[in-house]
Amino acid sequence: MPQYKLNSKNKKAVISLGGSIINPGEISIDFLKEFRAFIKKRVSEGWKFIIITGGGALARGYIEGSSAIMGKDITKDDMDWLGIHATRFNAHLVRTIFRNIAQPVIITDPDEDPIDPEKSVVIGGGSKPGWSTDHVSTTIAARIDAPYVINLSNIKQAYTDDPNKNSEAKPIDNIKWDDFCEIVGDTWEPGLNTPFDPIASKLAKEKGITVLIAEGTNLKNLDKLFNSEEFVGTVISN
Repeated sequence: MPQYKLNSKNKKAVISLGGSIINPGEISIDFLKEFRAFIKKRVSEGWKFIIITGGGALARGYIEGSSAIMGKDITKDDMDWLGIHATRFNAHLVRTIFRNIAQPVIITDPDEDPIDPEKSVVIGGGSKPGWSTDHVSTTIAARIDAPYVINLSNIKQAYTDDPNKNSEAKPIDNIKWDDFCEIVGDTWEPGLNTPFDPIASKLAKEKGITVLIAEGTNLKNLDKLFNSEEFVGTVISN
């Protein structure tokens, strides 16, 4: 299992929170209650969080539905905007559960939107066509000098290939950005389902940002990560 020592002096964490665990078909009430308690506990220890929410199944449902209706007439921008608004809907939900400690307005432009340094929690969603929420998370991490992005979704680790399609795919504990980029490719498509978006991966490599992949619903495992203990997940770095 990998181990990563979080910087105890730089208690700024950017989390890319997968839409698939916020709402896999209905709102994940039990998970969100536990996640809220987890974040508030860490806030009491001095941590500050920027949480960027994905669109997950909600986004894919709208993208697939519109594509089925429109066929070849639908554009990538149309599909991207449907996904973006799904991420923002999830962002408003997450901002609501942290309303007493969160910045009141969600981030939709990671380069320009104000980030209140006095707020313990800031929530954001998708930004513009061509940008996944992984890309948004990485851009914000670079902006605020956060050394890592914690990517929480419905998978335990990244794999050498899609384990649903290749029975010989192996889980990855630690991997360099060069090798990871070879696995995920270099093209972003609306609704793409990869451990971490290819364009965001290039940016993280360029900026020297580490990405930590873990199963979002396993908060005991996430505790281990925050305690700099061995955890189940993947560390991607230069």
